Amino acid sequence: MTAPLAGRIAIVTGAGSGIGAATARRLAADGAAVILTGRRPAPLEAVAASCGGIAVVADVTEPGDWARVTATAQDRFGGADVLVANAGVEAFGSVESVRLDDWHAVQRTNVDGVLLGIRAVAPLLRRRGGGSIVVVSSVAGLTAGPDYAAYVTSKTAVLGLVRSAAVDLGPDRIRVNALCPGWTRTEMSERETAAIAAEQGTTAEALWTRLVAPLPLGRAADPDEIAACVRFLAGPESSFVTGSTLVADGGGGAVDVGTLGSPVERGGLRDPSVPNGDGHRWRR
Repeated sequence: MTAPLAGRIAIVTGAGSGIGAATARRLAADGAAVILTGRRPAPLEAVAASCGGIAVVADVTEPGDWARVTATAQDRFGGADVLVANAGVEAFGSVESVRLDDWHAVQRTNVDGVLLGIRAVAPLLRRRGGGSIVVVSSVAGLTAGPDYAAYVTSKTAVLGLVRSAAVDLGPDRIRVNALCPGWTRTEMSERETAAIAAEQGTTAEALWTRLVAPLPLGRAADPDEIAACVRFLAGPESSFVTGSTLVADGGGGAVDVGTLGSPVERGGLRDPSVPNGDGHRWRR
């Protein structure tokens, strides 16, 4: 059987860890030649070696770095068919407390970096008759949490950028879509939860249990599950999908937050520590 992405060339940003690394491996397993970019050489090269890809150390906020990435794609493979814009950073702080330097740094990577990537790679896709751009946003682009103003704003902004790019590039047969993952157990989220757990005097696993308890699936995602969603948007099965947002959040967006503080029908909220007779677990 022919690999579904055989003959395709993909560029994946933020590919040294987490969702980016899992995506690079998934696309390579499906037959794509993969160029991996990131700012940290050692993890980037390790992931590239694991999937037969090419590592290009690059910062998505630097146009000169994008020129090197696209030159590599053109010289080694004759262009590109897929861009996965996954690189991102975060900073904490409310709308009143977030440092302005942190605010600008988050917007520069999470928004400007995506725009620069689209601008750099779209001509390569156009010359090959079209292609797919997948922008990894977040459920933080759809809802907000406390002390997360810079990140929430950046991930909301790229959803508008995706729609605009889909309209602008559609006539060239370039599809542009967004993916909004929920809680995913990546290196970054593990560090974040460990730090918060230490502040709260609990364990990281206890904190994870509490974080995912309201989700209908009752767990966080594995990066490979999110990579599978990227693969769908990047591949031929989604050939009539553009300007759209795929949400992979374990059902979190379906939950009525108004029920989280009080008992509801069937005995209350999901709690992984208390089983009941129907196979679900609910807080009593």
